[in-house]
Parts: sequence; C-alpha cells; structure tokens
Amino acid sequence: MFTDLGASAREVRTAGDLAGLDGLVIPGGESTTMGLLMEKGGLTGPLRDFMRDRPALGTCAGLIMMATATTDGSQPLLRVMDVTVRRNAFGRQTRSFEALVDLCLTPDASEPFHGIFIRAPWVEAMGPGVEVIARCGEHVVGVRQDHLVGVAFHPELGDDPRLHAYFLDLVVASGH
Repeated sequence: MFTDLGASAREVRTAGDLAGLDGLVIPGGESTTMGLLMEKGGLTGPLRDFMRDRPALGTCAGLIMMATATTDGSQPLLRVMDVTVRRNAFGRQTRSFEALVDLCLTPDASEPFHGIFIRAPWVEAMGPGVEVIARCGEHVVGVRQDHLVGVAFHPELGDDPRLHAYFLDLVVASGH
C-alpha cells in the first residue's frame, strides 16, 4: 500500500537495514517470537534508537512490540509507547473477525474504517501522552504517541489507504 501511495519500502532484518530510512513499520505476526528474534539479532537497541525521533507504525503484533507492557506476563518488548496491551484480547485465531472501527485521524472528525482483526490485541491502559485514534466498540484499538502509531488491526489487508497515508504524512512532517 505504501508503494501505491508513492513511497518506497524495504524489509529490515538487521540493524544496518535501518540506515537511510525515514520511517518504520513493525508488522503483525507472533509477538513472542518476534521479540525473541529481535533480541537474538541485536535489534532491540537499534530499533529503540530509531524510534526515538523517527516515525513508526505498529500493526497488531507491532503494536504489542511497541508497548511498555502486556497484561499477559513478560516477553521482549521495545517499550517505546506508554501503553499496556492485552494480547489476543478478542480471542484466538479462530475468533478472528472484520468490523467497522471508529477511526479519528484528525481532531473532532471520526470516520468508519474496515478493520481486519487476527488474534488481535487491544490497549488496556495508556499514559497521559497517548491519544486514542481508533476504537472498536468500547475497546481502544489504535493509539498515537507523538510520532509513533499503533493499531490492533491489519490495515494492509484491506483496500483503504487512509491509515497508510496518515502515517506517510507523519514521516514527511518529521523531516527525516
């Protein structure tokens, strides 16, 4: 979707792959495995350093990885967003679903967004510097803290480019 919006993208597998990037997406997947591989590959520190002043978007497990804590015990986390996340909050794989999300990307304006939830988390608690940008029913499923954005769903699986365009606007505004 980013390339459709005119941006270039590449995979990051090593710390050296971060060089020259203006923003970063941490995708979905299995967060415990992602965290262990991140630690084993020596990426934890470089990713934290990158996200200190550059935009990042975490989707589903990416949101979990960016969180300060989970409600479900300990696992390797980047701890860059002041949120506590409940893993698999909506249920296991067989409980995956699609639903309208109340997405608020500009002050005082919210619009429906087609959310695709796969073993999805939700934000259980957040610090004072965190802004809610998406809800599914009563649950917080999207947050922003400065130049960091995390969502519990998979916008890349749909065809609505608004969230990706929003993130690209953050990247451009950051000046990197």
